[in-house]
Amino acid sequence: MKKLVLIVVAIFLLIGCKKETATSTTSAPVENNNTVPTDKDIVDAYTYLYGRYLVIQQENYDINVEKVGYNKIKYNPLGSAQFVNPNLDVAYLEAWIAVDKDHAVILNVPKIEGRYYTAELLDGWGEVIVNINNRNFPKTPSGKFALVLKGTNPAIPADAVKIELPSEKAKMLARVELKGTSAKAKKLQEQFTFTVPDGIKIASPVTIPDFTPKAPIGGEIFDKVEEVLSSSPDAMPKAKEYQAKAIAVGEYAKKDDKAKTHVDEVVKTKAIPGFLAGAKGFGTQKGGWSVSYAAGNFGDDIMARDIINYGGLWANRIEEAIYFVGLTDSKKELLSGDKIYEIKFPKEDIPDLMVNAFWSVTLYSVPDYRVVDNKLKRYNLNNVSGLKKNPDGSLSIWLASSLPKGAIESNWLPTPAGKGFSLNFRTYVPKKIVQDGQWFPAPIEPKN
Repeated sequence: MKKLVLIVVAIFLLIGCKKETATSTTSAPVENNNTVPTDKDIVDAYTYLYGRYLVIQQENYDINVEKVGYNKIKYNPLGSAQFVNPNLDVAYLEAWIAVDKDHAVILNVPKIEGRYYTAELLDGWGEVIVNINNRNFPKTPSGKFALVLKGTNPAIPADAVKIELPSEKAKMLARVELKGTSAKAKKLQEQFTFTVPDGIKIASPVTIPDFTPKAPIGGEIFDKVEEVLSSSPDAMPKAKEYQAKAIAVGEYAKKDDKAKTHVDEVVKTKAIPGFLAGAKGFGTQKGGWSVSYAAGNFGDDIMARDIINYGGLWANRIEEAIYFVGLTDSKKELLSGDKIYEIKFPKEDIPDLMVNAFWSVTLYSVPDYRVVDNKLKRYNLNNVSGLKKNPDGSLSIWLASSLPKGAIESNWLPTPAGKGFSLNFRTYVPKKIVQDGQWFPAPIEPKN
């Protein structure tokens, strides 16, 4: 799970992503017949590497700070609201997986029926390798899954489904829907286990400089180019092109102090500001909601991958989940606990009809992105909340610090009086109409 940087970066991620397009990669000749990378080359190389550095940073945090270890599952607290940007709909579990050419790790998946679940495997760039669930493995939705290094054939159980990992390390993030029965969800969560053989050779995370969302890594990103690139293969179609740029910039930066200063200056004045500007222009907005459809697998969009890794590492493919974020109302005013809002879905557009699994809307304070305490201890509403429809079949969700006049209490999400807040509308296994961008949550309409 992404650590506390979410507090700082949520607005960048939630507002949305401009597509990064490749341009000329030519370099300008200089007097000594060496070549100087263009500013565009340096910016492209930085943007490309930054996505990998964000994953390495998280691996170092998990392994060296939280001491979770490799091939050990961390069962996150069930339904806990005591951390940043909590998801109160699912039971989470996560792990760093490590294999080698002689050893496989066996993931044991319990039999789960009647509720959403997935075990998402991701590579070292934050790209989804596969989701293990009853949709992708209908004949073997549970049981043993042998995780092996691509191109190797270690001994595995005869009844295991073989899944190849592109490198020696991968990340697993699994989710089990609570569905109003948290005790059963917890039991299922804990039935995800590993069978790990002795003798797996595990390399330590690549050592990188410290950096933060407020102070992104600078030109030193090029100090270990080849070590970083060799630590995890990249499935991006144009990976070789971007890697060649990164290696060339790294070699140039080591040439002399003048070259290093040049690279540092371009990173500081163009690459970092360009990234932050791209983040602010991210996604599609409508009715107060913002959404990105670039997640999980990014094609050649290095900017989208950076932004997702920056603010919401381990994003899943859109066929698994799409998140709509509300920071403003339909009039583009920031959401305020001093106002009353109605989100009214016409009967033909109610969320239940738009998902094949479930949906929910969760309310968070800003800028800390925690749930808002209230006397009802109600932090979100979803398809199992017992919401009541209006007489015409429509569905209204009310947002206010106290129950609005005429509103149904079961459909009310309490807001913080005198303070701002945000919303996250989650759709799990969204239908094609949602994936294609033809459906948005109803507008967040101010009523006073």
